[in-house]
Amino acid sequence: MNSAIVIGAGMGGLAAAVRLARRGFEVTVLEARADAGGLASSFETDGFRFDAGPYVLLDRPGLEWAFRALDLDLAERVDLRPVEEIYEVASRDATVSFYGSAERTAAGFDRTWPGSGVRYLRHVESMGKRYRRLRPLQERSEPGPADMLGGSRWLDSIFLHRSLGSVLAGTSLPKPVQDAIAIWTHVAGQSLREAPSPMGFVSSLIHTVGCYYPAQGMGSIPQALADAARQAGVQFRFGTKARTIRTINGAVRGAETEADEFLKSAVVVSNHNGIGTYLNLVDSLPTEIRRKLSGQPLQSPGVCAYLAVQGHPRQPYLRFRLPETGRCRLLISPAAVDPGLCREGWSPARLLGPMDFDEAQRLGQAGQQEYLDQLLAETWWREGIEAHHVLATRTPSQWGAQFHLHRDSMNPVMTARFMRAGRLAHRSPHIRGLYLTGSSTHPGQWVSFCAISGILAANCVIQDLA
Repeated sequence: MNSAIVIGAGMGGLAAAVRLARRGFEVTVLEARADAGGLASSFETDGFRFDAGPYVLLDRPGLEWAFRALDLDLAERVDLRPVEEIYEVASRDATVSFYGSAERTAAGFDRTWPGSGVRYLRHVESMGKRYRRLRPLQERSEPGPADMLGGSRWLDSIFLHRSLGSVLAGTSLPKPVQDAIAIWTHVAGQSLREAPSPMGFVSSLIHTVGCYYPAQGMGSIPQALADAARQAGVQFRFGTKARTIRTINGAVRGAETEADEFLKSAVVVSNHNGIGTYLNLVDSLPTEIRRKLSGQPLQSPGVCAYLAVQGHPRQPYLRFRLPETGRCRLLISPAAVDPGLCREGWSPARLLGPMDFDEAQRLGQAGQQEYLDQLLAETWWREGIEAHHVLATRTPSQWGAQFHLHRDSMNPVMTARFMRAGRLAHRSPHIRGLYLTGSSTHPGQWVSFCAISGILAANCVIQDLA
């Protein structure tokens, strides 16, 4: 029987483990933390359940594809609730709101900027057509020029080489609306001229597919995969951190844990940060490759306060604040979607402050905490809130320590250039028998993309050992 070691029980690692186990592999998952899920996990404190990580929206079609590929029924395992009042972006000039209904959203724009509604609907329709043509590429590990010829995808070649900024400029929408559509670039620390054009698909997806939130929080999704993995015979080693991926003559021979235990296998699938896998775990890597990977820009998880709030926090589910200078802020109110989360008049909320990676490194733990304190002292997020308690906080340094992140980062910043290069390959071109999964390997940072990447990495293993 073929064996495989999976490092990390995040979404990608779990999906890869299920896929391989169901194809007859003997799979062992090494997870440094005490439970599965990684940045998609949940935790409880003071009677409230919180999403631990930065994930806030779901790509339901991608998640359904991943579950089907694992012979699982998403609807049976995860209770997804539709979100109608999705997000707003407040800036000095205007407040821009997005709803599940494209018509309702466009009507709101028209009230402030007459004529902008029809332009927005045209943008949504255009992005929807492109998304439907390009979506099959998400389900291929290494899409190439030949893949662009099918389904009229050749029409999108020029589009894929454009930036999000140029795409939005072509809509002639008011600048506050363009900024609100592109708010996800602010979260990731990208400029509009660097952000990839497919980020424009988000505005179409929220109106066509819709937005959803799991009734039991984001952590219910990796929990469903962990349960499926156990049923498939996957062995979990929680509290076991991998120290080294051993290689001989450029080929994997197994993994060594921090407890000096060596697990032999010719296959290792790493769900550790992709760059961190190469720089921190692989025992031998060409100097030029190491230098190139070391130069990739990284994305910080930012700072986060986990709150219990009393009163009637104003909807929508996501409230962004976009100041004139500096990064955006975000208040996440899951009780706006699922009132069942409330306890005796109190409900959970998260205040999230994205940070530039280099700035977070420069500030250190003390400076990061000071920034979080500044966000908590702001008044914009307290509208409708009569009282609040800070139940827990996380800074980039704490994220890094608690989730074993490479240099306190989540993943490389998804610039247009990096996306076109294919991000990091699922099948390592440098080490035989090494496969990568997770957000570093797929053109997106949603939970679904991480699950898809795990399946694609496992498919590479299966193909190589067929």
